[in-house]
Amino acid sequence: MTAEGHAAYIGLGANLGDRFEALRAAVRGLDATPGVDVVRASPVYTSEAHTLTPGEEQPAYLNAVVQVWTRLAPEALLDVCLALERRAGRRRRRRWASRPLDLDLLVVNGLTRNTDRLTLPHPRLAERRFVLQPLHDLAPDLYVPLPFDATVDDLLRATPDRHALRRTDLVLWPPEDG
Repeated sequence: MTAEGHAAYIGLGANLGDRFEALRAAVRGLDATPGVDVVRASPVYTSEAHTLTPGEEQPAYLNAVVQVWTRLAPEALLDVCLALERRAGRRRRRRWASRPLDLDLLVVNGLTRNTDRLTLPHPRLAERRFVLQPLHDLAPDLYVPLPFDATVDDLLRATPDRHALRRTDLVLWPPEDG
């Protein structure tokens, strides 16, 4: 991490309400945060929900990944993401529940963290094709540190996740309105 900043990749997902507008609002909110600049966004994908209980029905998700350049520490960037989730109406009641917005810090400049608040890289990154594919679209050769010790391309090829994933024509960044 340099004094000027570092690259971070954030996974975005939504399966309640106006899913695309929730993702767009999150990207605009990230870019409007002092010390955070959105660099680019992956294509948007639609995916079936991963559920805690087999056979549980949930609406499909829209998913994407954004790359940001930030001067914030990873914990401060996490706080920004959690605030954006709350602003979108997210309430953390139970794991894997439907949500109007989900933001996950995936990889931050090759850093590792393992605290009560934050684990970097994201601990379930390699299990989620709906995150790996859009991350691959942005940075296939990005190195993901331990415990993965692999590139995004390697992780995508090895993921056990076979859930359906479909690329859409939706564009998150740059914003249409300027």
